[in-house]
Amino acid sequence: MPNIAFINGKWTSLSSAKISIEDRGFQFGDGVYEVIRTYGKACFELKEHLTRLERSANAIEIALPYQAEILEKIIQFGCRKSRFKDTMIYIQLTRGTAPRGHAYPKKKRSTLVMTFRESKPVSEEIRKKGVSIISTEDIRWARCYVKSLNLLPNVLAREAAKRAEAFEAIFIREGHVMEGAGSNLFAVFGDKIVTPSLGPYILSGITREIILRLGRENGLTMVEGSLPLDDLYVADELFLTGTTIEVLPVICLNQKPVGSTKPGDVTLSLFNIFQDYVS
Repeated sequence: MPNIAFINGKWTSLSSAKISIEDRGFQFGDGVYEVIRTYGKACFELKEHLTRLERSANAIEIALPYQAEILEKIIQFGCRKSRFKDTMIYIQLTRGTAPRGHAYPKKKRSTLVMTFRESKPVSEEIRKKGVSIISTEDIRWARCYVKSLNLLPNVLAREAAKRAEAFEAIFIREGHVMEGAGSNLFAVFGDKIVTPSLGPYILSGITREIILRLGRENGLTMVEGSLPLDDLYVADELFLTGTTIEVLPVICLNQKPVGSTKPGDVTLSLFNIFQDYVS
């Protein structure tokens, strides 16, 4: 089955999917999104993702066209219809179509687009070796807890990482770590595992929350707090978390080695704990 799309109640192949050029998502980035994956046919933390989608939508005053229970059923049907072993579901909600003007249009229906593609996990080679990351100045807006379509700073950061032959770019604000362009960051210092506290410049990653909970349940000291960039250079281990990457070891920061330059024991342990949780 080819990649498929769901647009305002209608199913189509992804190659045939279309929306109006006057959609405010295209014109202004006036919308929010979510990315969900499956393991087999089971959607991972579906309710949590939809709760975050609704929270983001409420923050910018866009109404979801379906209740969460109905949206769950549509997503589950789409996964069955796509027939992939593992599926990546992208949901985009915009304020809808209207003549171009900055103020909200009146009584316009929002646009809901969902795409279903085959999920392609991080290769075992990359996971076993670990990845390199760079740091970059945080130039994003002050409401990063909203999963907004406005991703130009993230695009520029990821391009900078690509040119540096790195996997990810980490946003730095006033000398402190915020998050990655598409991930959250954790640092290991002895028996303490630290990740930046939630705030206006950090999106609460679903995998981030799970790792914090699983770590505590397994007797690890998980700390949410301030994390200066300079501290990353003396960390024993660094790792990234995210829906698509799960728990991914970092072995190099700004071309400087991290720890032993190999995936560390704590990172590998948390990855295994996460896999058990997924199972």
